[in-house]
Amino acid sequence: MKRLTILDRLHISLFAALTAVGAFIKIPFYPVPFTLQFLFCAYAGMLLGARKGLYAQLLYVGIGLVGIPIFANGGGISYVFQPTFGFLIGFVLAAFVIGVLMGRNKQVSPLKKYMVVLTGLGIVYLCGIPYLYFMYNHVSQGDISWFVAIQWGFLPYIIPDMCLSLMVVLTSNHILPILYRERKIESKVS
Repeated sequence: MKRLTILDRLHISLFAALTAVGAFIKIPFYPVPFTLQFLFCAYAGMLLGARKGLYAQLLYVGIGLVGIPIFANGGGISYVFQPTFGFLIGFVLAAFVIGVLMGRNKQVSPLKKYMVVLTGLGIVYLCGIPYLYFMYNHVSQGDISWFVAIQWGFLPYIIPDMCLSLMVVLTSNHILPILYRERKIESKVS
């Protein structure tokens, strides 16, 4: 496995920090607030690739679990009992899958990029909604149906998240050349 360079570590840290910032840019909804976390999760997978995108999201989740309040509703190890923690698990997996699906070929059509980012978004929902359902029915005081879990964790967010996904696709073409230029400079210095 290739070692991470200083620039790789900087990018990983940057995207972990951006995901944390995305958690604080929120519109409060119950029980799942709307945030910009997925935006930066998708950027991490698209721009950094599978391994580094995964590391960025693992770093973000890890920092939050050790007690730094960088999640939308706080932080700490007890956050795993929050009904929304499944979405954080989804961010980790989504960044990895987006990176894998993009592969090394970043010069793909916007439609393919959009499908890749939507696949990552689907993973976030596939992790988040069952976790929400499970936590409410088996850990919290509530008793909700699958329909209510979908109503709380999916329906209000799918259109805004699809718009965020489109934004990732449209802006990534402008960001990728900058990252490639940095990598070329770093390889010349090394």
